[in-house]
Amino acid sequence: MKREQVVGRVREAQSHLKRRRATGAAISQMLEDDSDLDRPDVEMRRGDHDLNESGMRPEPPLVPAAVLVPLVSHQDGFTVLLTQRAADLRAHAGQISFPGGRIDPEDKSPEDAALREANEEIGMPHHAAEIIGRLDTYEVRTGFAVTPVVGLIEPGFDMVYEPGEVADVFEVPLSFVLDPANHERHSRIIRGKRRYFYVLPYEDRYIWGATAGMLVNLYEVLTGDKARWR
Repeated sequence: MKREQVVGRVREAQSHLKRRRATGAAISQMLEDDSDLDRPDVEMRRGDHDLNESGMRPEPPLVPAAVLVPLVSHQDGFTVLLTQRAADLRAHAGQISFPGGRIDPEDKSPEDAALREANEEIGMPHHAAEIIGRLDTYEVRTGFAVTPVVGLIEPGFDMVYEPGEVADVFEVPLSFVLDPANHERHSRIIRGKRRYFYVLPYEDRYIWGATAGMLVNLYEVLTGDKARWR
């Protein structure tokens, strides 16, 4: 895809997100109900529950977090930059992820948090990213509500991994993500129940779970098509 197409489609999606949040807030205020799970905007959030039966959503309150979805601009097209988490982390060790983490009190917005985390994890300077919008909030089974922030990245900065968090950094062609033939649905038995999730297997990388779900959301935004199994 060309740069103007990517920017236009992500920015177009922002109006839908704003309408959802406004509608949800208005109805919650009218009903005087502060329960997140009763709000329409929350009901339409993405998450580990997307491909599963009811009862798979994490219990509120959820911890606010943000990730950067970095689209790296190369002469021959865009790639998506991903990290592989360190093998000795307590949570999600060795998994493929976007740069990101919890939103700290000093972060002014999810965008600030995503850029801060990208700088801490892979040494990406803030000025290397042009933020063009967000994807849908993604609820993770471990209790986080993640805001994916989409940024256009200019290559050429020096990668400096945070050794305690990042084992590797690699790029996947955006064209691979936008091909629905590369979207697979796998399952595992977790706590006695079968759980379904998206997988995008790329070369020797196993991209699954929340990261795969956000990539499928990116596919829907950029193509206008609905993903399989949703």
